[in-house]
Formats: sequence, C-alpha cells, structure tokens
Amino acid sequence: MYLRSSTQKRADGSTVTHYQLAESVWNPDKRRSEPRIVHSFGRVDDPTVVEQLRRLARSILRRIAPEDLLTQLPDWKLVDAWPFGDIWVLEQLWQRLGIAAAITSRSQEGNTSFPVERALFAMVANRAVAPSSKLYCYEQWLEEDVRVEGTAGLGLHHLYRAMDFLEAHREEIEQDVYFRVADLFNLDVDLIFYDTTSLHFEVDEEDEGVGPDKLVRGSVAAGGREYPAPRRRGHAKNGRTDAPQIVVGLAVTRDGMPVRHWVFPGNTVDVTTVEQVKQDLKGWRLSRCVFVGDAGMVSADNLRKLSLGGGKYIVCMPVGQGSEVAEKVLTRPGRYHEVAGNLRVKEVLVGDGERRRRYVVCHNPEEVIRQRIHRERVLEQLEAELASLIQVGGEEHSKRACGLISSRRFGRYLRTTKSGKLTICRASVHEAERRDGKFVVHSNDDTLTAEDLALGYKQLMEVERAWRTLKSGLKARPVYHWAPHRIQAHVSLTVLALTLQRSAEIACKDTWRNIRDDLKQVKLAQLSGPHGTVYQVTQPSPSAMKWLKALGMGKPPEIVDYR
Repeated sequence: MYLRSSTQKRADGSTVTHYQLAESVWNPDKRRSEPRIVHSFGRVDDPTVVEQLRRLARSILRRIAPEDLLTQLPDWKLVDAWPFGDIWVLEQLWQRLGIAAAITSRSQEGNTSFPVERALFAMVANRAVAPSSKLYCYEQWLEEDVRVEGTAGLGLHHLYRAMDFLEAHREEIEQDVYFRVADLFNLDVDLIFYDTTSLHFEVDEEDEGVGPDKLVRGSVAAGGREYPAPRRRGHAKNGRTDAPQIVVGLAVTRDGMPVRHWVFPGNTVDVTTVEQVKQDLKGWRLSRCVFVGDAGMVSADNLRKLSLGGGKYIVCMPVGQGSEVAEKVLTRPGRYHEVAGNLRVKEVLVGDGERRRRYVVCHNPEEVIRQRIHRERVLEQLEAELASLIQVGGEEHSKRACGLISSRRFGRYLRTTKSGKLTICRASVHEAERRDGKFVVHSNDDTLTAEDLALGYKQLMEVERAWRTLKSGLKARPVYHWAPHRIQAHVSLTVLALTLQRSAEIACKDTWRNIRDDLKQVKLAQLSGPHGTVYQVTQPSPSAMKWLKALGMGKPPEIVDYR
C-alpha cells in the first residue's frame, strides 16, 4: 500500500493533481500486479488534504516501536543537538518588542556590509542565556554551544563593529524600544524609579584623559564623540575600592521595565547625576512622571532642580544627626495608620505656607525585630572585642582599637572615655533603637496620600532587583573593555538583555531563571542522511509549553532548516 498522485488534464489546458491511497493487487489472468485505489484524499493544493495526510502519518507512527522505525532509516544519523527553546523565545521577544526593527532601519541607512542586527542579537542572547566575554561568545558559544539564525558568517570584528553601531545610535534605539514596550505592555509610567550602582574593572590604573575635564575620544564608527574618562576610582558600592570603576544609572517603571540608562565616570557622586537624568527624559511622553530616588540622591540643589517646571518627586530622606528629619520629624508624636501587615505610616508637616515641607514616617514592625536581633549580636561581638583589647603603653590606641573605631560594623556604637579607653556608647545604642524599622519619605506632590508615598517608595526595590539581575544573572561585571564607547555599548547590551528578561517575567509571572531552564530542554537536533541534513526541533515538555502559552507563542517550528 502506498500514496500516489494522479494528474488529470482539463479542457482549458490546466492540470489538476490528486492524492490517492493505492495498493498493488495481483491479476492472475494478466499475470501481473495492478494498482487499486483504496481512498482518494483530494487535490494536492487543498490544505485540508495535507492535514489529513499528517494525521494519518502520526497515527501510523504511534503504532510502530521507535527501534523498528530506526531500522527502516539506517542511513539517518543524529549528528549533534543544542539547546533551542530559550534562544527561540528570546528571538520572538526581540522581534515583538521592535528591537530588531529599530536596529535594522538604522543599519540600512548606513549601508553596513554585515548583518548588524544579527550580531547584536547574538551578544544580547549570550548575555541573557550564558553571559561571557565577546571573544568567548564568538569562539565557543556561537560556534559550539548554540545555533543562532543568521550568524554563520559573522567574525569577531563584526561583533565589535556592531557594538560601535549600537553606541552611535543608542539614544534613538533606546527611545524607540521604550515606546514600543510601553504600548505593548500598557506600562504605568506615572512613577519613574532611578538609582545608581558601580561596575569595577580588572585594571590597576585610572583613565588619564585629556584637558581639564579628562575627555577621551571614541571611535569614528561610534560617532566620534568625546567621553569623560570613564574608569575612575570613587565610592565603590561593591567594596572594590582597589579597582577603577564606572557609575551606571538606571531608570525603570514600577514593573521593573528599563526606561533609560546612563554611564558616568567612576568618581561621580550620585546626587550630581539627577540633573542630567531629568534633562534626558524630557520629550519621552512620560505623562505625569514622578521621580523616585533613594537617600543618595537627596540634596537641596537636586530637590530644587526636580521641582522646576512643576516636576514631582518622592525621595527617601537621610537621617543624619542634627538634621531636620532627625530633630523635627522622627521626634514628632502622632498616631500611625496601618497600610499593610508590615507597614504603618504617619504624616508630618514642617513649616508653614510656601515653605511647608511634607514628610511621611514609615514604620515596619517586622524590620524592628530583625534589626534588634542583629544589633544584639553586634554588641555581643563588640563586648568580646573590647574585653580582649590590649592597650599598648604610651599609645593612645592600639592598632586593633583604631580598627574598631573605623569599622562600619562597630564604630557607630563606640566612644572614647576621658582616660582614652574605648567603651560602648549607650546613647548611640538608644538612638539606634529609636530608629529601628523606620524610614522617612519626602515629596512635593500633595495629590498623593501618605500611603501612596510609602508604597511608591517601597517599589524602588524594582531598581535593586534590576541591579541584582544585571550584576549576577547577566554578569555585567567585571568589565574588560577599555575604550569608552565599548564600555557604553557593553552596558547597553546588558540593558537590552534585561528588557527581554523582564518582558518574559511579566508575562509568565516567574523568574527568567526558571523560564530559561525549562525552555532549554527544547533541543535543536541535526540529522544527516543520504538526501541531506535536517535541523529538527524536539517536542516541548509540558513545563515548556506552559511558558510558551503564557508568552502567547505557539510551538517552535518542527523543521528549522533542510540542506
């Protein structure tokens, strides 16, 4: 029994072909076999006929043991297999978010001689799946570990040239992608959360630069613009005071989707970045935008600049000794209002008329318990250190005593007596107890309630989550590039990878790590036979199908390529 095609010629000269299921029957009179039509499926150009044949083939294969099937195909061999599901999903998101279109339209204007969009996608996908250097991405990842469509002819120099292209068009691409993402996910852009972090370099010396501003010129391919010497020593948030660093600023929505990023020299102070951030976000159609920042962004000059032109802000206030917050806000009596099980708020107004300042004291009862337990352990260790401390005769303090005073862990609880000995300062301990579980939020937006201000600031943790993803999951640090435009492009690639990850996490309501691990089980297999090579995709598991449905995607194509 076999499938045959029958062609008929019509009167108008056209031909029609039908699929038929036939069998060979022996004719004893003519002493030969003759075909007998068992079933006629219909015309070849009818899509329902093709689907009938597929269903028939699947039903037959279900009744054949795999080992029996393989014996019928002895010349077909499995050559290799690669993870495919995670790369395929990133590719679909790359297209859906308009990143490919934004890059392609600008690369066509410049008449580039290689597929810039493919090179950038390869580096972004590498950052999201298996973060590595650009050299490893080219030599190992693209060559051996995965198969990314359209990257076969790329060389290492193409990856670096693509980074230069991204830096030259970074602002336009970033703006196009954000507008597309905001429309696609219907993002709430009333609140824009901003924070900074530092990324260190594995080098010993800072960048020199030229002129009083220490400017460094980037490559012509990257626009030829001048950059402040980026690798400088400054306040290292990761403790790497021995290494030069850069400061990265990131603005995100309340959903954690990146809005825009900035790269500053490593010696930049956080509070000095706010003016540029506000200036750069003008014209981004952010409607009623409220800037949300932490205590590191607070200065009188920054608050004045944020409020210019009717700008609104929510900031967490530093609680320094002798400050208005410490003396007039935290000491003000009043009743707290319950917002959630772990949050109570109290509104405090300081001053009158136009100089009136609005504060909200936030209290977390659960944090009070955690901080009290932590402080008891620190004081217990400090008492043990003081008991074993040996004062050297003739010296005001020994080396160990100086170490305790300068310690961020113990120094706040120490004082020196008139005799020169160290002891625990009970007043400092009492002051710390009074502030347990409290933080103070300040805003110039009177339309927001105290509860809105407290919850709005607490959502700043989305930026902290983005930093953890950038540093740990996407491994943005340490940075090995030295040219300023390549440093900027490296950060841009990482932020694009973060955008793809957050898109998947918002749709699936789970972490990218869990999504990626399930999708990686969908493999791309290379089969070689007498008629060529076939690249076939394995069937997704139920867990992978769950993520694909949540993302609004169907199954990957069964056959990716045939040669």
